[in-house]
Amino acid sequence: MTGGGTDLFRIALNELGGVLARIDDDRIDAACGMLVEAKQIVVYGCGREALQVKGFAMRLHHLGLPVSVVGDMTTPPLGEGDVFLVSSGPGETSTVLALMRVARAAGAKILLLTAQPRSSAASLSDFTLLVPAQTMADDQGPEKTSVLPMGSVFEGALFLVFEVMVLKLKTMTGQSSEAMRSRHTNME
Repeated sequence: MTGGGTDLFRIALNELGGVLARIDDDRIDAACGMLVEAKQIVVYGCGREALQVKGFAMRLHHLGLPVSVVGDMTTPPLGEGDVFLVSSGPGETSTVLALMRVARAAGAKILLLTAQPRSSAASLSDFTLLVPAQTMADDQGPEKTSVLPMGSVFEGALFLVFEVMVLKLKTMTGQSSEAMRSRHTNME
């Protein structure tokens, strides 16, 4: 790879590190607390954010937590004592807003991960975990902050936030690595 590619990696990693350094660790702990106390966790994200959210759902399952993904045939209805974890970097995704309203009407708590603290999604959430990264809401003109396109910095930060949450949840739930591994599918 040429020096230009190496520079791009360095720039992208520095941008990602800058985002992660601005995330409030106490808020991560509180979000983990919500998940541990939930009767049922249902997760949702759109587009590439959905890939990160589904990966986190898999880890929640490995931790032994009751989790489902919106759209799966086995997703139960939400109600009191449940948590709807949703990601919306821009905070204005119409599908996310509609599902948040359904979850709220059913009595579930809403845990939102977003880059836009004053968005419509943030106003509907019970708890917002701010991931202060560029998304498609601010990827053009003078608001553009990243060398990476569109919402890539937000999506990359989501992956790492979720992995840190898994480590914290592992401790909170007393799960061993062996117990987590035992819940991994044997169907692949």
